Amino acid sequence: MAGCFNATDDGSSRGWFTSSGPRVRFRVIRSLGRAFLDFLAYLGELGGLVAALWDSLRHGRPRFRLFIEQIAETGFRSQPVVIVTGAFTGAVLAAQALFQFKPLGMETGGGALVSVAMLRELGPSVTALMLAGRVGAAMAAEIGTMKVTEQIDALRSMDVHPIDHLVTPRFLAMLVAMPLLIAESAAFGILASLVVGTGPFGVNGAYWMSQMNLHTDGSDVFIAMIKGMVFGMLIVVISCHQGLHVTQGAVGVGRGTTRAMVHSSLAILIVNFFLTLLLSLVFPAGAAA
Repeated sequence: MAGCFNATDDGSSRGWFTSSGPRVRFRVIRSLGRAFLDFLAYLGELGGLVAALWDSLRHGRPRFRLFIEQIAETGFRSQPVVIVTGAFTGAVLAAQALFQFKPLGMETGGGALVSVAMLRELGPSVTALMLAGRVGAAMAAEIGTMKVTEQIDALRSMDVHPIDHLVTPRFLAMLVAMPLLIAESAAFGILASLVVGTGPFGVNGAYWMSQMNLHTDGSDVFIAMIKGMVFGMLIVVISCHQGLHVTQGAVGVGRGTTRAMVHSSLAILIVNFFLTLLLSLVFPAGAAA
């Protein structure tokens, strides 16, 4: 018994080292292995969708009406959310920066900090996260509803490829709308930071703009556009994949919508880290100065 059951001085057992310990370890390893295999299978499904999308872009029939409709839905109708989010993000960033800079007499540096941060990081990331919640969830819900009501099967029966009709117009619309929305978000964030800096904190506007122009250049805008296009592709691919794989009726639509938002948000945050490292090597921050 002593060899298979180790007890402490107070009589309590250590389950990991008991005779059931190997079984517990096996269950943990099996669960981790299953999760890893499920993740690989999920990546394979995403890769299959990307391959089908690429084939549609090369050989599919252009659908300009659907493309324009998705531009309106993805870009035009997202503007209020993007403007409010970008403006208040820039305002809060400026206020926090000035709280720290003012005792050091570096208030004018707030403009440079906000402009670089909004273009390189906050503008693309915050805008993409908002669109993942608004546009990505809507894509998954719409396509998922078509899946459970057999409308996608009806498209196939009419010799209409679902990727051509449902995914490709959304993909192209996102590639066009996302950079524009990020530029709009960053512009309103910088404008709001100027209002905060020259208003409540009393910073001279000319010095604020001078520092901003000194430390910001075209590379910051280029990084914002690159990140925007990558994030847009992630949102469309992940959200459409969830919609196309919906099962179990209305319950499945709800789960697919939630997964689309969560998976897109996580992908954006993870990919943003690696994009930041890569693009910062090519375009170092502060190079404009």
